[in-house]
Amino acid sequence: MNEGVQKNTLYVGGLAEEVNEQILHAAFIPFGDIKDVKTPLDQATQKHRSFGFVTFLEREDAASAMDNMDGAELYGRVLTVNYALPEKIKGGEQGWAAKPIWEDADTWFERQQQEKEMLRLQAEQRAAMEAAEDLHRKKMAEEREGEKDDADAKDDPMAKAEAEVLNQTA
Repeated sequence: MNEGVQKNTLYVGGLAEEVNEQILHAAFIPFGDIKDVKTPLDQATQKHRSFGFVTFLEREDAASAMDNMDGAELYGRVLTVNYALPEKIKGGEQGWAAKPIWEDADTWFERQQQEKEMLRLQAEQRAAMEAAEDLHRKKMAEEREGEKDDADAKDDPMAKAEAEVLNQTA
């Protein structure tokens, strides 16, 4: 679950509109040396999207900042501070991936071929099972017919009489 987590970069959510990168830097500098501060902009409004990233030089400083600033208030808004996940690129089979979409093309084609082969094998198996079931039904029907003939000859008085006549003439 924590795979790919950057232990020295923090996600800071819940930022007020007034907060800029300088204010965010000033709020987190007491915890250690800061390498970088980013507040991604909304393309339409050119304002930050209520979150930012603070990258510390040391992991211990990031951990201290997270412990102290998560749930803290800045410009009247409660902050959410967590370790940041790696930047993601749109694409890939899972929708979002930390790698380009074309990187998994070969495995995608292989899986498509495997799925086709699996469907073909399942169809063959289904046909074989249906053939075996048909054969079983026919054998059961033949056995029932044989039982019926035997039962009819034993219980039916006309059949007994015919059998006697045939035995006498033979």
